[in-house]
Formats: sequence, C-alpha cells, structure tokens
Amino acid sequence: MEAFLTSTAVVALAEIGDKTQLLAIVLATRFKRPLPIILGILAATLGNHFLAALVGGMVANILDGQWFRYAVAISFILMAGWTLIPDKFEEEGQQVGRFGAFLTTLIAFFLVEMGDKTQIATVALGAQFQAVGWVTMGTTLGMMLANVPAVFLGNELIKRVPLRTVRIIAALLFLAIGIWLLAQTAGLFTTR
Repeated sequence: MEAFLTSTAVVALAEIGDKTQLLAIVLATRFKRPLPIILGILAATLGNHFLAALVGGMVANILDGQWFRYAVAISFILMAGWTLIPDKFEEEGQQVGRFGAFLTTLIAFFLVEMGDKTQIATVALGAQFQAVGWVTMGTTLGMMLANVPAVFLGNELIKRVPLRTVRIIAALLFLAIGIWLLAQTAGLFTTR
C-alpha cells in the first residue's frame, strides 16, 4: 500500500504543469470530447507506466545492492531539481489529429511521456518498491488526478493554479523521499 500511495502522490504533484498536462489541455480544447481523451490518457499511462515500473523492478533485482539504493535515492533528489524547471510545450500535440480524440490522445500521451520526469519517477518507484502493480496503479492514478481536471477545465486551470507553488511542493516531496531513502540506506532508520 505504501508503494501505491507514494506513487500516486509523487506523480500527481510532478504532473502539475508538465508537458503532458498541457497536452491534455490542448487536446481538450481541440476535440471538445472529454471522455475519449480521458480514456486515451488512461490507456497510454497504464501502458507506459507499467513498462517503466517493470523496468525499475527488473533493474532493482539485477542491480540489488547498497550502491544501487543510493543511486535511487539520489535520482529522487535530482528529480526535485528537475521538477523546478518548467516544461516548454511544443505545439506537436496540435499537429496530430487525423485519428480521432481517443487514438490521438493515446499515441500523443504515450510518446510525450517517454523520458518525461513522471516516467523516470515511475522507473525509480518501481526500483524502490519492486511492486510493479502497485506502482503502476499509483502512478496512473496520480496522472489521472492531475490530467482529468485539465481536460474538463482546460485553459481556465492554467490561469488559476499557481504552478510555481505546486512545482516547489512537488520538488520538496521528491527531495524528502530522496533524503528518506538515503537515510534508510545508510541505516539511520528502518521501515520494518
């Protein structure tokens, strides 16, 4: 359950103001069909984050050792810094539209999420918890918590949400997780 809750919180906060959330807004304003867009986001996220969590879990099993746990902890600390850098959204999402709302969203979200901070966070969460199902469900829920309101509220959300404040909170969360993992790996405290 810790894997699920942590994954949900980390990705929900990291997704605010991310290029995939901005893509959700663009798709919503373009197609004006929320249900196929939401289903496309859900399907793309499930596929992308399942693979990311699986890679994280496999890498953790192969590279299991104290140095690897330090690397995972440091990756969360680096993610904190990355979260503070606002994404610049290229208009590539607007050029894809001939497949309809669902398929356009599915393809665009899957591709835009590749190498994105939420995907990298999912790899790190998969490595940390080695619970592919819980991490996938948590990160997917986090993506949906951030993106469903974006689909329904569109541009109004961007005008009203203080993205800088949310980025700082997300960065602090990543930093806290990284420090916690460092302390746990160093043996300063245990979770069991």
